[in-house]
Amino acid sequence: MTPPFFGRHKPNLIIHDTTLRDGEQAPGIAFSRESKVLIAKQLSRLGVTVIEAGFPCASPEHYESVKQIAQEAGPLMEGREKLGQPAIIAAFARMLEKDIRRTYEAISYAPRHRLLVFSAISDLHLKYKLCITRHECLSRIRQGLELATALCNDVWLGLEDANRADPELIFEVVEICQEMGVKTLVIADTVGSSLPSEFGDYIQQVRSKITDDRLVLGVHCHNDLGLATANTLAAVQNGARHVEVTISGIGERAGNTALEEVVMAIDSHPDSFPVTHAINTKLLCETAALVAKLGGFTIPQNKALVGRFVFTHESGIHQHGMLANRNTYEFIHPEDVGATGGLVLGKNSGRHALRDRLLKLGYGEPTTYELGLLFTKVKILADSKPIVEDDDLIKIIGKRPGGPDGEFHHS
Repeated sequence: MTPPFFGRHKPNLIIHDTTLRDGEQAPGIAFSRESKVLIAKQLSRLGVTVIEAGFPCASPEHYESVKQIAQEAGPLMEGREKLGQPAIIAAFARMLEKDIRRTYEAISYAPRHRLLVFSAISDLHLKYKLCITRHECLSRIRQGLELATALCNDVWLGLEDANRADPELIFEVVEICQEMGVKTLVIADTVGSSLPSEFGDYIQQVRSKITDDRLVLGVHCHNDLGLATANTLAAVQNGARHVEVTISGIGERAGNTALEEVVMAIDSHPDSFPVTHAINTKLLCETAALVAKLGGFTIPQNKALVGRFVFTHESGIHQHGMLANRNTYEFIHPEDVGATGGLVLGKNSGRHALRDRLLKLGYGEPTTYELGLLFTKVKILADSKPIVEDDDLIKIIGKRPGGPDGEFHHS
């Protein structure tokens, strides 16, 4: 059982956004360089700690995108006044000298920059993808980190498929990181295969091997079982202080951990986590909409926290409760994430919502008979039209009952 974390000072969770690198790996999503710069600036305003700008060695265009983000988004302080410093601009490199040097060159244009180097670590990847032994893997990691730490004073090491690796091998990497001054070690659930309880225990094991508090433990979770956010939160409860996320959870296959889900879980259950965060949650929907527009995709209408209808209520029972007290069916309010909500009229709606809509449109208080008559007509329309809009309602009403034609009229 997770202990309560109240009554103590809580540090900010390090929010590392990888929308521009891992998020763009989702099939069908491609950001132009101009779009990447706009998104990076929005992420800075949002309050993320680290903006992963891309993979400079993938192509000359990727390099130029990372460089431009470092130059234009790297110095920004708008919306970060309370944080007191700009976002860290980071970029991804393989354990190759040319990658590491080229990546460092691109990010060095930002006032604060972080060099990301990664290696596969599971026996499955070592045998079939890299065709090397564990000893050779550790040697490559050490060699790559020697160069990376010589170039940059903020180095991140990511371990691909770490949750399926032998923990003893991970522990050896922890020792190398502490010896070489690496700032962040990230455990990746690359295929999204973990369960929260198991992943939390695994993170706790790795955290117990860290004796140098300058080394931050982080996680990078994929969503193949729909558990990326749950696994990430379990990791935070068990010692992770750095999480890697994307806006709306976009990414390869089933995607990544969604930034908005992590921060709102922490906000809504503060006693369950040993951290807080610095995200301006009122910008979450705005940011999600921008990323979707520039990436050419549509946010699912029921996507948690940022979907079009997640704060909208159609059921008559729910609508009655909402009209009495919004907390009956909302523990997070739409304005908390920069969304709009309300009641919609549809085939499952009740008279309470219809009456509320009439009053908001400027009609007078209907009689029981008038409300019943209109309710019947709305139900008939709702059988063929999922949502009855205000214009539909006005057309149905016409004039008020009791008028010459027996229809509704404006009061």
